[in-house]
Amino acid sequence: MITGGWGSSWEMPAPPPRPSHLTHAPTEREVVAVTGASGGVGRAVAREFARHGAAVGLIARGRAGLEAAAREVSDLGGVPSVHLADVAEFDAVNGAAAAIEERLGPIDVWINNAMTTVFDFFEDISAREYERATRVTYLGAVWGTKAALERMLPRDRGTVVQIGSALAYRGIPLQSPYCGAKHAIKGSFESLRCELRHRGSRVHLTMVQLPGLNTPQFDHCLSRMPRHPMPVPPMFQPEVAARSVYWAAHHRRREVYVGLPTVYTIIGNKLAPGLAERYLARTAIDGQQTNDPFDGARAANLFEPVDDDHDEGAHGVFDREAHPRSGQAWLSRHRTVTGLGAAALAGAGAAVTLLVCRPA
Repeated sequence: MITGGWGSSWEMPAPPPRPSHLTHAPTEREVVAVTGASGGVGRAVAREFARHGAAVGLIARGRAGLEAAAREVSDLGGVPSVHLADVAEFDAVNGAAAAIEERLGPIDVWINNAMTTVFDFFEDISAREYERATRVTYLGAVWGTKAALERMLPRDRGTVVQIGSALAYRGIPLQSPYCGAKHAIKGSFESLRCELRHRGSRVHLTMVQLPGLNTPQFDHCLSRMPRHPMPVPPMFQPEVAARSVYWAAHHRRREVYVGLPTVYTIIGNKLAPGLAERYLARTAIDGQQTNDPFDGARAANLFEPVDDDHDEGAHGVFDREAHPRSGQAWLSRHRTVTGLGAAALAGAGAAVTLLVCRPA
């Protein structure tokens, strides 16, 4: 039976038998907790872990999206456990963590993904709105990390994945709450990594920096812009992010950059922050809006969940524009292989040069 209230949880029907291609025994399933799992990146990440046979604790405020995500996890061969929780409240997050471990077992991977924001000019965002966006996006990641470490540190194992953004390095107009929160997550991430290293802990903390993605946030986040908000192009599908998040959870990489736009945003800002600022001031207001009018009175998820779901809960309305793959992300995940390939090519080139240039 489903019960109400933040921090509540319920069990889905028993999952179907595991597909034959998944060879892990049920007791060997990896256990992962995902915040913001009802849509967007969190929904895509839940699917990705389910494809690998994981047991997935799904945490969010929207019941319809959580139920749909749970069905997908089951259909893909995973085991879902669904938990209504507002990540802005530590007790709700900690309660969800306890319920996940009771239902699924010790959490191996915790993914802090939940977010909300306000698309507006700084001076037009109320104090209450700014505080709420910060509590969900920044403190939600802090509370999730605390809940995870409370369980992982005594076991001396586990991984916490922070979902970051190129905007953790470079703030842009109309998104000061979101950019501020991502900068703050990066700062707490760096501090905590120092502490974990100091104590010799084997718990791993990683941050995945993402580009603009085609997610439902551009339909559901509060916006007062006259036209429909959109990601800064070029944009990618959320599955691009999910593949890198899954990879980051299983490799001890400090940070993972996803998408070439993320790379040139971060590096460009380091090399010429003033130039980046002038460029964004000139282009990013219009560049974050489509040509379509936007009804600012539509339901926004800042204070209450938009409790609906659609056929592609991970996707927004920009499927035509979004890239399904990123060559840069693939190269980042396989840089050892590509490095060896580059070294082999360089060696072959040197050998050819020696043969050609060798005296007769």
